[in-house]
This record gives sequence, structure tokens and C-alpha cells, in this order.
Amino acid sequence: EVQLVESGGGLVQAGGSVRLSCAASGFKFDDHAIAWFRQAPGKEREGVLCISSNDDGSQYYLDSVEGRFTMSSDNAENTVYLQMNNLKPEDTAVYYCAASRVPDTVVTGACWWARQYGMKYWGKGTLVNVSS
Repeated sequence: EVQLVESGGGLVQAGGSVRLSCAASGFKFDDHAIAWFRQAPGKEREGVLCISSNDDGSQYYLDSVEGRFTMSSDNAENTVYLQMNNLKPEDTAVYYCAASRVPDTVVTGACWWARQYGMKYWGKGTLVNVSS
């Protein structure tokens, strides 16, 4: 059974930093794309960052976080992280970890493929509240 469990959210002042963790189980990182999404109050869910073994580094889904957010993985611990710096009130949202197995025929660009076809597995999310 695939499980994704997010942690690390909370209340932070604008300009501050937070690191979210996503503990994954039930699948191998090697053949999956893993991503962070967020949903702000009253808004649609949007992709933030993605990582996979056949992409060249993490892939940004959201231009507004480039230079402030980074994503990393610890394959030995089956955990991915979202480091968020210089947070802004508009970053307030529930942040979700998501994953999807990528077909063997996708030899590069797994994060693009996952964005096109959707993520299969989702965590329950963790709230990040940025105060001004």
C-alpha cells in the first residue's frame, strides 16, 4: 500500500523559512515522479515542484517559487523535502505530497509526464500559514 505522510507545516512570519517532509512508503523512488502541490483557500490546487530519477534536477511547476523553494529527496529514508525560504503571505496553503508511477517508455521528463496525466497517490496535506 502506497502511503505519503506530510509534516512540518505551521505558522511562520513573512520572510521566514519552513521545511516540509513527505515520508513515502509502498513504492520505489526509481520509477515514480514525486511532487509537491498546494491549495490556497478558495483557489484551485496547483503544482509546485517535482522530482524524478529521469529528470535533470527538480522541475518547477510554479514560476512564482523559483529562487525561493527547492525540493530534494533522501532515497535511503524514502523521504522528500520541500525547503521554502523567503515565504510570502500568498504562499499560505495546504501543501500536498503526491506520487505517480511513470511508464517504462518514459525515459526522460517523468515530471512533465506526471503533470500531463495526473498524480495517482496523494497525502493528506499539511497547512503552511504565512503571516504578514
